[in-house]
Amino acid sequence: MILSVNSVYLCVTNNYTEFHRDLKRTTEIKTEIMELNKITGKIIGCAIEVHRLLGPGLLESAYEECLAYELSSIGLKAERQKPVPVIYKEIHLECGYRIDILVEDQVIIELKTVENFCPVHEAQILTYMKFAQKRIGLLLNFNVTVLKDGIRRYILSSNKNRFNAV
Repeated sequence: MILSVNSVYLCVTNNYTEFHRDLKRTTEIKTEIMELNKITGKIIGCAIEVHRLLGPGLLESAYEECLAYELSSIGLKAERQKPVPVIYKEIHLECGYRIDILVEDQVIIELKTVENFCPVHEAQILTYMKFAQKRIGLLLNFNVTVLKDGIRRYILSSNKNRFNAV
C-alpha cells in the first residue's frame, strides 16, 4: 500500500486533534473530581460537627435539619427532601422517593440512624444516584460512637452501570 505525504499528514493531524480532545476531557474530569472531593470534604466536616454536638441516638430528621443548617452556614446549597422520579422506559413516575439532602446539585446525602448498614441502604443510595444522574453519594449513619465509622462514599464511574464504594 502506497501512502502519499498528504494522507500521512492527515493521519497525524487527526491523531493529534484526537489526543488533545482526550487530554482536554481528562483534565475536565480531574477538575470535576477535585471539586467534588472539596465538596464531600466539607460535607463530612459538617457531619462530624453535627455528630460531635448531638451524638448518636436521635431521629434521622433531627440530623438532617442540623446538617442542612451547617452546610448552608458554610455557603453550600443544600436541598432537603429532593424528589427523585423513578424512570421506567420513557416515563417518569413520581412515587414519593426523596433524597435526604442534595448538596450543590452534585452530591447526594442519604442519612441513617441504624445499628449497621445493610445491603438495602447501599441499594437505596445507588438507585438515587442512578435516577438523579449524580456521580457522588454519601451514606451517613449517625447512630455510631465515632462518625468516621458511619461514612460510606459512592462514586458513579464513567461506565454508567458501575459503582464504586470508597
